[in-house]
Amino acid sequence: MPPLPGVGLTCREDGAMSWCDTRARLSSAAAREPAMQATIDYYFTPLSPWAYLGHQRFAELASRAGASINVLPVDLGGKVFPVSGGLPLAKRAPQRQAYRLTELRRWSAFLNLPLIPMPRYFPFNPDDVARLIVAVEMKDGSDAAMALSGAAMTAIWAEDRNIADEATLAQLLAALRLPAARLEESHSQAVHERYEADSQRAIDAGVFGAPSYVLDGEIFWGQDRLDFLARRLLA
Repeated sequence: MPPLPGVGLTCREDGAMSWCDTRARLSSAAAREPAMQATIDYYFTPLSPWAYLGHQRFAELASRAGASINVLPVDLGGKVFPVSGGLPLAKRAPQRQAYRLTELRRWSAFLNLPLIPMPRYFPFNPDDVARLIVAVEMKDGSDAAMALSGAAMTAIWAEDRNIADEATLAQLLAALRLPAARLEESHSQAVHERYEADSQRAIDAGVFGAPSYVLDGEIFWGQDRLDFLARRLLA
C-alpha cells in the first residue's frame, strides 16, 4: 500500500478512521487558497520517544494543511509535571514502564521507524538541547527549529547518541548547516527566559504531556492523535 504523505501512515481503512480519506481531504484543502493560515503550538521535549515517533508526520501534516508551527520545547519534568500530576518515567509503576516499552515497539514497527526503546544515554537532562532549539527558532525560524528538533530526537532514539553532550549538539548544527554560534547563544539570558516562558505557556494552555499539538486552544495529546488534528484542520 502506498504511504500516506499527510500523516505518514499506510493508506488503509480501519473502521473508525480512514487515513486515505483524511489525506484526500487535506490535499483538496491545500489546493484551495486558505482564508486564514492556521497556527499550531507544538509542545514537546526531546526526552519523549512519542514526540520522535510523531515529529516527521506532524511536520508533513502541517505543511500539507498550510499551517505554521510554533516550535515550543518545554521543561516537562521540571515545570509541567509538578502542576499537572505527571510522573517521570522512573517513578511510574513497573507495569506502566513495561507496557510503555511494548507500545513503543508496536508503534515503531507500525510506522516503520527505527527506535531504540532503551537508549544508552536515557534519561538525560534535556535543557541544553531544548534551549538550543529555542536559540535556533529565535534566529533562524521555525523550519530550522523543526529540522534541529527532528535531528536531535533521531540522534537519541534511533542512533543512540548522547545529545546532552555539546559535541553532539555541535555536530547536529553542522549537519544542518546552522551557525555554530547558536550553541553559545543557547546559554544566553534571552534564551533561558524564553524557555521558561514557553514552559509556563504550556501550563497555561492546559498541556500535561508531550507531544501536545494545540490548535485554537484545543489540545491533541500524543502522536496517536495526529489524525484527529488533521480532521480539526479541515473543520
